[in-house]
Amino acid sequence: MKTLLIYSSRTGNTKKVAEAIGETLQVTPVPVEENPSPDDFDLIVAGYWVDRGSADGQMKAYLSRIMGKKVALFATLGAEPDSEHAAKCLENGAALLGAGSEVVGKFICQGKVAPEMVDMMKKMFPAGHPHAMTPERLARIERAASHPDAADLAAAQEYFGNLRKAILA
Repeated sequence: MKTLLIYSSRTGNTKKVAEAIGETLQVTPVPVEENPSPDDFDLIVAGYWVDRGSADGQMKAYLSRIMGKKVALFATLGAEPDSEHAAKCLENGAALLGAGSEVVGKFICQGKVAPEMVDMMKKMFPAGHPHAMTPERLARIERAASHPDAADLAAAQEYFGNLRKAILA
């Protein structure tokens, strides 16, 4: 099965996860900027950093070009990976896929938030706004700064190792 492992990364979080998955799948991760044709692959493993509840702009454009392929998605975000928001971010990414594509797997883990994003959010969202920088939100962002960690990378490797076995079975 010819596999493409493609990713978009802003702070290096998604790149780290892509590299860990690449070790397991024995494929070299490709940055989305290289823009390989999805038509040449049987399985596409696509990773993105979450931007406004979905894939970032570059990966949005790429996902929409994938037609009739098996696709596994992975993502990194500043929120808790077991939250409703995280699940929705993966669903939103899957909804971007072109016609006939089949989502065969989804994985998400926490990652550090770019400092410029935190600064922007502090300016954009005043106190009382649903996205305001509350003490709780700032604490979550601080916890996210240590991710993806070794446990996150090991979980990604285990997930994609099991997924590959299931697809090849």
